[in-house]
Amino acid sequence: MIKLNFFKREDLSEVSYTLDEVQLKYTSTAEFALNRIKDRNTGLEFPITIFEDKKAVGFFTLDFGEDKLDLTDNPNSTLLRSLSINPKCQGRGIGKASMILIDDFVRENFKNCDEIVLAVNQNNSAAYKLYIKVGYLYDGKSRMGRSGPQYLMYKKL
Repeated sequence: MIKLNFFKREDLSEVSYTLDEVQLKYTSTAEFALNRIKDRNTGLEFPITIFEDKKAVGFFTLDFGEDKLDLTDNPNSTLLRSLSINPKCQGRGIGKASMILIDDFVRENFKNCDEIVLAVNQNNSAAYKLYIKVGYLYDGKSRMGRSGPQYLMYKKL
């Protein structure tokens, strides 16, 4: 069973998995994301741990800061960032299940949020297909990311 919970320090050892060179082109490690949150110190970024049967197997952040406005004009949105699944656990549907659960997680914990936005590298076709399957939309908007062009995607809640 897949569950989402706000990140706790005790989750760090389990989400400190190594991503390969290809994955690091498209996402960041939990440690990098947590350091970025600490450095920014905005109080608008929330790290989330993905659990499979009580074991931490993945990580992402929800960013309510100004960066989301590069993807949307909606001030009531959140930017999904740094999504990763432990490479030892990939291929089991955890990413898909997590993406489905995010909707209710956001609705329950962030009552004013009515949209989730994200940017996915155009060369990351597996992630793009996953986002389409779970209801994200791409309406032709793109931007240049650190590893090439990205599709800007959104999902209304």
